Amino acid sequence: MMRSILLVSCLVASSASAAEPLAHRWVYLRKNLQVDAQLAEAEAILRRARAAGYTAVVLADFKLGVLDRVIDRYFRNLARLRALADALDLELIPAVAPFGYSSAILMHDADLAEGVPARDVRFEVRGGRGVPVRDERLAAVPGDFEDHTGDTFRGWRFQDDPGAGTFADTSVVHGGRTSLRVENRPGVRGVNRRVAARLAVHPWHQYHASVWIRTDAFETPETVRLFAIGGDPGRTLNYQDLGVQATQDWTQHHVIINSLDAEEIMLYAGVWGAGGGRLWMDDLVIDEAPLVNVVRRPGCPLVVRCDDGRELEEGVHVRPVRDERMHELAHRGDFEVYHDPPPIEFLPAAALPDGAIVRASFHHAVSIYSGQVAASLSEPEVFAWFEHQVEGVAHILAPRRWFLSHDEIRVANWSAPEIAAGRTAGDVLAANVGRCAGIVRARQPEAGLCVWSDMFDPHHNARDAFYLVNGTLAGSWEGLPADLLVINWNSGKPVESTRFFADRGHEQVLAGFYDGPVDAIREWLRASRDHAVVGVMYTTWRDDYRQLEAFAEAAWGR
Repeated sequence: MMRSILLVSCLVASSASAAEPLAHRWVYLRKNLQVDAQLAEAEAILRRARAAGYTAVVLADFKLGVLDRVIDRYFRNLARLRALADALDLELIPAVAPFGYSSAILMHDADLAEGVPARDVRFEVRGGRGVPVRDERLAAVPGDFEDHTGDTFRGWRFQDDPGAGTFADTSVVHGGRTSLRVENRPGVRGVNRRVAARLAVHPWHQYHASVWIRTDAFETPETVRLFAIGGDPGRTLNYQDLGVQATQDWTQHHVIINSLDAEEIMLYAGVWGAGGGRLWMDDLVIDEAPLVNVVRRPGCPLVVRCDDGRELEEGVHVRPVRDERMHELAHRGDFEVYHDPPPIEFLPAAALPDGAIVRASFHHAVSIYSGQVAASLSEPEVFAWFEHQVEGVAHILAPRRWFLSHDEIRVANWSAPEIAAGRTAGDVLAANVGRCAGIVRARQPEAGLCVWSDMFDPHHNARDAFYLVNGTLAGSWEGLPADLLVINWNSGKPVESTRFFADRGHEQVLAGFYDGPVDAIREWLRASRDHAVVGVMYTTWRDDYRQLEAFAEAAWGR
């Protein structure tokens, strides 16, 4: 009997000891509080969280970035949620500074997007307008799929499994007499079905590629891609999702490709990991598309020069250039991969005859995956916007702690002043996060601060060749205030990542669950127990709060 009592005592002591470091037990809450039904859901989650032993809720509501646009109901609902959090003794932590996923910033000014440079793009003067000069080398892509022997298409550098997974289809076409069909043999799954062509291109030019696609019960539409690789070493040049549906009639899909420093690219089209069903492609083309989503701000100048070196001034020789479609969509929180670009229109003072050639250099925004567009990290107006956000959130919530939402910043460090200064992307991000922290503490000197780990973790995203970031992100961590709490989501390298931040003096909260196995948090805590881990956060991207209590049991044995 005494042995049993001692055993129970040891277990209780062990449980208490394991729970002791978890001073922070948080829930990441993504809700739109302007919708009454979502407020009710949020209130229910707060009550469950308190009962399960959570201590704080991170409020990741997009509308905290657009407080100047919300209706009165939003403020009432936000005040109601804050009152409930206070009554439950739950800390409410607002997520601010949306760098990486920047729609809230760009809704106010689309020209604050980070822009990738295009340089010396040629236009021919015709009837007072500049018409992009066609690069005839692009016609080498045999995207009409008309030239084939059996199921093998000629002109492509390679084709996966002709006659077994890729076929010349003469009965279902968009144009001409033949299309490319993807269809696996029965029982075959998860295999690549692609074509690729090698093309000569101009460095630092903006290209538009499109393809018509039809599907019939196609099981893996999310794996359909159209992209280019170029440069040395080979670098993926675009990351747009195509948005193909499992069953759809002929639909045109678009991507924008900046060649960066490449003089030659490999253009790929097809499926990576095809399942069942059928897919057809036809009429694939690529051409130059300068000025689509052109960014106009001081850090991203537009320069138009004649071949004799004469620079043409906007408002004097050239009408001001602005992508009205980009601004219209960004104002609604959307972004379009491709649309008709704005024109270059010459004023009489330019005195340019038809046939004259001018060259334009500019910057353009790009989207990643399904419309993610990143804001500039350095444009002064971005910080003015953030000061406004901090003032609004502080007035409404008066939080004790702020969550900086720097996360997955996939396009950065291309602005003209950044390149001229020779700063690395890591330098630019360090300066940005340091300034954001300073803005919060200028308003609230004792404020607690936290930030996602990935962009400051050399074992995660703070590295070389990250998506379309210019240069290395190494050193970004130098901008983190010493007392900042890191929200670590690098469970793939739990020891290396948590040790890195611990060695730099940062305490950490582990962002667990991620819509995966609840019990995984136990192993992560065990692996990082000596690395300044002081808490966990229930983190879901699928709005799945069903495992809230089970996560608490796994993390601290509620």
